[in-house]
Amino acid sequence: MLVPLPVRDVMQSPVQTIDRDSPVVAAARRLRDEGIGSLVVTEDGAPVGIITESDVVAVAAAEGDTRKLTVADVMSTALVTVGPDEEIDAAVERFRAHGIKKLPVVEDGDLVGMVTTTDVSNYVPHVARSAPKLGDRPERRRFTRPDTLYENADWEFESYGVADGIDVGDHVRFSKTLSEQDVERFAEVSGDTNRLHLDDEFAAGTRFGRRIVHGTLVSGVISAALARLPGLTIYLSQELSYRGPVDVGERVTAHCEVVEQLREDRFRLSTAVDDADGNCVVEGDAVVISDPIPERSG
Repeated sequence: MLVPLPVRDVMQSPVQTIDRDSPVVAAARRLRDEGIGSLVVTEDGAPVGIITESDVVAVAAAEGDTRKLTVADVMSTALVTVGPDEEIDAAVERFRAHGIKKLPVVEDGDLVGMVTTTDVSNYVPHVARSAPKLGDRPERRRFTRPDTLYENADWEFESYGVADGIDVGDHVRFSKTLSEQDVERFAEVSGDTNRLHLDDEFAAGTRFGRRIVHGTLVSGVISAALARLPGLTIYLSQELSYRGPVDVGERVTAHCEVVEQLREDRFRLSTAVDDADGNCVVEGDAVVISDPIPERSG
């Protein structure tokens, strides 16, 4: 996101709750009848835990008279929360750190909302996915691409792969400066002549206070990195979150890593672009086809 987005702007409210002393069967009926996956457990109005469909299934599979159990007997008390004025990046980090998909939103001890990975994925599309473990893969070596049409003295790249096609664990880094000329050419070619990118006086009055590079031009450096992986890489999809602005004339670096093989010739990659200070300004996932390089005639 180019501007901070608070949890308050994406959370769901009001929240479905249940008292800790309620019977488990009451929770089960509500989950079924209301078509929801969880209930926040409260005591005197304050959130103290959460009960989910999986908790109810575990009770149903247990031996003995489970109908006597209360919500307090089976709920999860390790309640991870987030504040409404925290940025959604904070929610993303808690989803990842705790392996959860829902976060109660608490303000001054009061439950004010619920935010889920689905809510956040509208703004950070790749957050709902976790990268699989890479496991044991062939040793990678630095790979110098022979198949780009030309290179430029300002460009830098390192590509590590197995050289006869891409595989999980392959990765590439590509750096270039996004110059004044790049911005002007991109505006002309794309038709995006937004004054934020081209007019100093106009841009000074915006939330950024200066001109910034087109977001699509910044993310385009990811494509340049992918072109330097072994084989012929063809885009199928790209999901992106824009996390910060890039100044005109700033040097950026794209990083791509193959994280999952979807089919014999199709792969998912984590993708990111860092600014000159190493801050992530673009983040996302790509799905590509990897074809062999065509044989040259003659």
